[in-house]
Amino acid sequence: MKTLNNKEYENAKNSYENEVKEKWGHTDAYKQSQEKTAGYSQEKQSEVNEGLMAVFAEFAKAMNNGLSADSDEAVAVAEKLQAYITENFYTCTNEILSGLGEMYVLDERFKENIDKYGKGTAEYARSAIKFYCNQ
Repeated sequence: MKTLNNKEYENAKNSYENEVKEKWGHTDAYKQSQEKTAGYSQEKQSEVNEGLMAVFAEFAKAMNNGLSADSDEAVAVAEKLQAYITENFYTCTNEILSGLGEMYVLDERFKENIDKYGKGTAEYARSAIKFYCNQ
């Protein structure tokens, strides 16, 4: 994986922030996220991001242990993901979580990042999220 220098990192970060604002800037979730994360230090941002990625590592662990995406364990991870997003960013409804699950697979950037825990993790997470949200 390529390491970005500070300028490349800032350019990528600004590009993603602009994309997010363009797509979701009009939503309550975006406003909540902006308010909630405004006071995050760089250390807190890193901690929250690492915690989020740890949830995806849990999806990979369940998948690698041969558990189906509709197993109690996988569904519990989907519920944990929803709670984590709500706690650290914005109120994550089932509708929002379902949309995120789709984005994790359809957006190659997300898929690649999540699949670093194991090929198929993004698909597995999407399936577990879908099952959780449709219970």
